[in-house]
Amino acid sequence: MDKRKFKRLELKKMKDNYYENLLINNKAWAEEMIANDKDYFIKLSKAQTPPLLWIGCSDSRVPANVITGTLSGEIFVHRNIANMVVHTDMNMLSVLDYAVNHLKVKHVVVCGHYGCGGVEAAMSNKSLGLINKWIRNIKEVYRENYTELNKIKDDKKRFDRLVELNVKVVIFEPNINAKEFMGCVIETNLSKFKKLSDIIVTNRLDKSLKDVEDKTYTRDLFHDN
Repeated sequence: MDKRKFKRLELKKMKDNYYENLLINNKAWAEEMIANDKDYFIKLSKAQTPPLLWIGCSDSRVPANVITGTLSGEIFVHRNIANMVVHTDMNMLSVLDYAVNHLKVKHVVVCGHYGCGGVEAAMSNKSLGLINKWIRNIKEVYRENYTELNKIKDDKKRFDRLVELNVKVVIFEPNINAKEFMGCVIETNLSKFKKLSDIIVTNRLDKSLKDVEDKTYTRDLFHDN
């Protein structure tokens, strides 16, 4: 667990010197890491062997290392708007290929979060310029699950469910050969994980996609409370 106690400047209160304060905070953080372990950066410079690939949202409120309490080198991270895995996204596909086939990660976690702006935008008919091309993938998820979502009369509950379904569609992707695959959603207001009961962990090496759809495999990687 990262127990940093360095003096951090409140960047929002110092807008005029924002970039300068980032450098100051970085220096303080580096000094703290060395104080805890003088070989910390030497170890990091040699190689990375993270056991897990994290696919999350670009939202500034859910940074992977912070909300999981992990240190540098412990998780391999890819983030984009609304934590999507899109077959035409060479950036994401390159990350995924490198993580699974070269870093040999054992686990892939796809983490969404309630209140996701990308998912909310996909539920509207607003013209958002370039981003419309990106969120059309979420609109497709909505279309495919229209019957279920249309039965939910409460707008917030329907929004929350689409956030979950947007994770689910990735978990059942048959072309990803990580040993274990997990989906979860984070409660942004509490910074706690909600494990999605119907899409937890599957063993891609031993189970076919049909097997996955017929049965739920679970593992307590995160707590529900």
